[in-house]
Amino acid sequence: MKSELSSRFIKKWEERDENRIKAAIKPSTPLKPKIEVAIRRIEAQMQYLESTVNRLSDRDRYLFSKVVDAYAKHQTQRAAVFANELAELRKMATYMMNSELALERVALRLKTVTQLGNVVTTLAPASSVLQNVRTGIAGLLPNAERELEGVGAMLNDIIVEAGQTTGMTPDFEVANEDAMKILGEASMVAEQRMKEKFPDLPSLRQAEGASESSRTSEY
Repeated sequence: MKSELSSRFIKKWEERDENRIKAAIKPSTPLKPKIEVAIRRIEAQMQYLESTVNRLSDRDRYLFSKVVDAYAKHQTQRAAVFANELAELRKMATYMMNSELALERVALRLKTVTQLGNVVTTLAPASSVLQNVRTGIAGLLPNAERELEGVGAMLNDIIVEAGQTTGMTPDFEVANEDAMKILGEASMVAEQRMKEKFPDLPSLRQAEGASESSRTSEY
C-alpha cells in the first residue's frame, strides 16, 4: 500500500509545475470548502455503515434465538449451524464497526485543519486510512467502496494542491504509522462496542436455562 500511495503522489508532484501555471491563469477553489465537502461525504458513509451494523444486529438477535432454541431442544447439530452463521455475521459486523469508527476519526482530524501548513501532515494519514477501509469493504459494500475511492482521490488532490503552495511533501513513513494508530484505536473501541451490542453465545447449560425461564414467564 505504501508504494501505491507513494507512486500516486510522486506522479502528481511531477505535474505540479504545469498545475502552477494553470493556477496562475485560473485560481483553484479554496481548500477549506473542499475539505468540508470531504467531511460531509465521509460522514454520509459513516451513517451508511452504522445502518449496516444495525441490520446485522437485527439478524444477530434472530440467529441468537435460534441457537438458544436448538440447544434447549438438544438439537446440537442444528445449533452448530446457526452458531456458525452467527460467528460469520459477527466477523462482518466487527469489520463494519471498525470501519465506521475509523472514518469517524478521519472526519475529526479533517475538522482540525485550520491552516494551510498542516493540511499535508493531517490529510496524508487520513488518506491512508480511507484506502485501508475501502480495501476492507471491497466486494461487501460496492457503493461505499466507490464513494470512499472518490473521497480518497479528493484528499490526494488537496494534499498535492497544498504542497504546491507550501512546498511540503508527505512523509509516507510517518503517515502510515499515524494511519495504523488510527485504525488501532478504532479497533479497540469497536471491540468494546461489540461486547455491548452483541451478547456472548450461550453454552448448552445457559441455553437450557434461558429457554426454561422463558417458558416459566409465560404462565
